[in-house]
Amino acid sequence: MAELRNCPSCGEFFNYTGVREVCHRCGMNEEKIYEEVYRFLRKRENRAATIERIVEMTDATESMLHKWVRKGRLQPAMFPNLGYPCDNCGALTTKGKLCDTCTADLKQDLKTFEAATEFREAIKQNDQATYLSSRKPR
Repeated sequence: MAELRNCPSCGEFFNYTGVREVCHRCGMNEEKIYEEVYRFLRKRENRAATIERIVEMTDATESMLHKWVRKGRLQPAMFPNLGYPCDNCGALTTKGKLCDTCTADLKQDLKTFEAATEFREAIKQNDQATYLSSRKPR
């Protein structure tokens, strides 16, 4: 089911069907820019170009490049200096929502939390055992 939305690029109304986030005209313009970027990157000397260099040499914006890498249209394996910002710290990453550093930090925090939870449970169990064993039968 289509819904009426404003195009974030030009502000015009369009029927959003879940395929494209922008109107048809802006989508066609993005496709032209994508083709320009892809032609630029296919040249051997440009394969290691940074995002800033690509923006400088083409009509693309950083957000377009990030979107294309996130969607898999530009492969970081072929173009090693491409990526998109980590949702946590903003460092460039090529997979998932978090960079490797933030992922490792999150895993460490989870291990610490689990250890603290186990420790609290052990203390609670010990307190209950101590309480029950100190009762004298009547």
